Amino acid sequence: MEFFKSLLFLPKVASEHGSGLDDLLVYVHLLMAALFIGWLAYFIYAVVKHTKGNNPKADYHGTRSHFSSYAEIGVAAIEGVLLLGFAVPLWAKAVDKFPEEKDATVIQIMGQQFAWNAHYAGPDGKWGKQEIGFASATNPFGLDSNDPASKDDITCLREKFLVPVNKEVICKISSMDVIHCFKVTHMRVTQDAIPGMSIPVHFKPTKTGDYIITCAQLCGNLHSTMRGDFSVVDQATYDKWFAEKAKAGGGGSFE
Repeated sequence: MEFFKSLLFLPKVASEHGSGLDDLLVYVHLLMAALFIGWLAYFIYAVVKHTKGNNPKADYHGTRSHFSSYAEIGVAAIEGVLLLGFAVPLWAKAVDKFPEEKDATVIQIMGQQFAWNAHYAGPDGKWGKQEIGFASATNPFGLDSNDPASKDDITCLREKFLVPVNKEVICKISSMDVIHCFKVTHMRVTQDAIPGMSIPVHFKPTKTGDYIITCAQLCGNLHSTMRGDFSVVDQATYDKWFAEKAKAGGGGSFE
């Protein structure tokens, strides 16, 4: 399987669910390759077999073989296996088996031309009050700086943020302006960011390192430069960073 993955030049997977997605992608490509080779071979065979030299007299009965029908049934059966055996279980795990927030790192992610911002509830575990009327270029999450719960909230505006390794991460995706698309290739995560909506996605990072968030939806003249950065670190490093950021003032510094 790893050999076939290398042929697709896939970036190294860094999430728990990513390997299953890569397997499905390989199976689909193998099926498409088999169909391409098979039908091309049949086309060449048909062209050669039915030349005037091989068939000087027309045959009005046509083909007597049912091979093509059996082949189509076989292809449909394989597609059914891929759909029911791989695609549906992967989708069910992503949608139906959502992790509990108490067992995960929960982050609000806000797309903003042309950057990604992150917001964590503070050490008190309470999200600061948010109102759309407070939203601005310097306060994309619309945090109310007068709300006591927002004083220790952590916001990372156009800067790197952290998540712990081997722990579920829930990202609540939204947008401040136009439709964006939150994409982290190494985590095998892609989700549209739509203004007025908060759409949750989850993944469990399995490898420490630095990763890039890109935008997979054309969102303006600087779309190609829109990126965000986050690091997957060990729990101790994350806890230290989290405490330092919360102590620095959190949402209370917004204008």
